[in-house]
Amino acid sequence: MALLAAAGSVLALAVLTRLAPWLPLDRPGSRSLHARPVSRVGGLAIWAGVLPVALLAPPALPGNPAIWLLAWGLVAAISLADDFRGVHPVYRLASQAAAAVAVAVQMSGGSAPAPALAPYLALGGAALAVVWAANLYNFMDGSDGLAAAMGTCGFAAYGVAAWQAGAPAGAYFALAAATLPFFALNVPPARMFMGDVGAVPLGFLAAALGLGGWRAGTWPAWFPVLVFLPFIADATVTLGRRAWRRERVWEAHKMHYYQRLHQLGAGHRGTLLVFGALIAGTVASALATLAIAPDAGWIVIAAWSGALGTLFGGIEYFWRHHTPNPR
Repeated sequence: MALLAAAGSVLALAVLTRLAPWLPLDRPGSRSLHARPVSRVGGLAIWAGVLPVALLAPPALPGNPAIWLLAWGLVAAISLADDFRGVHPVYRLASQAAAAVAVAVQMSGGSAPAPALAPYLALGGAALAVVWAANLYNFMDGSDGLAAAMGTCGFAAYGVAAWQAGAPAGAYFALAAATLPFFALNVPPARMFMGDVGAVPLGFLAAALGLGGWRAGTWPAWFPVLVFLPFIADATVTLGRRAWRRERVWEAHKMHYYQRLHQLGAGHRGTLLVFGALIAGTVASALATLAIAPDAGWIVIAAWSGALGTLFGGIEYFWRHHTPNPR
């Protein structure tokens, strides 16, 4: 399944590369860390590899697999339209919310113990987590190779955990394998970006499949949080700080910690090395904890949160002392 997904992704990338002059461009702007326009919508290659596998061997998730697929399809379609023509944020969020609610309703049939909160509140919380993950993944897709590295490692971790639990793992490994060829084109200097059609559905699936695997009893609730913790921590802390300062959080900016690390001199390569090490560390910790001491998952998350907080504090310190107009 992984080989099939990788082959489909490679073929799609070859087509997209030839069509590059007609594809939308990611132009330098208030959010970009690039000095030249780069073709986007490379995420289409990921889905070209994943979709056949998802149809042939869907993961073992609660509810109707067709609903899961349709929810993903809605998110991907709106994201593709946003890449080409632009979609108003209200419509974009509304479509993501509708897809997330559909997935949350499907998860209500899982085998894990029912949440202690009222059912509607639990469904709302699950839907909110999925929408947030879709957007935070997009927030973190601003430096070469970062989102592709997280996708490859994160979904590979899901596959290993599912395989160890005796659950179908083909779709998870397919996601990782289909992202890997794109990563080869996205490492510094990037020749193609995944665009919203890649980043938003990947974030959507990271949360939806993570929560679905928990409800299906494949892994504990802490597992997907630890796997994707570098992205969750950076995006959540950054947006929380901006909201605290009453800034317009919906506006494009370069204040994420990975963006500031880049601007402090790390560049695309240095930022990828630092965050790649963090991604590898949280993924390895998640798999080791799951295998050795699954009850200690939240303790490991707390330890990693302290380490990430120390890194973010260091970046904050140098940012305030070595940039002319820190905010």
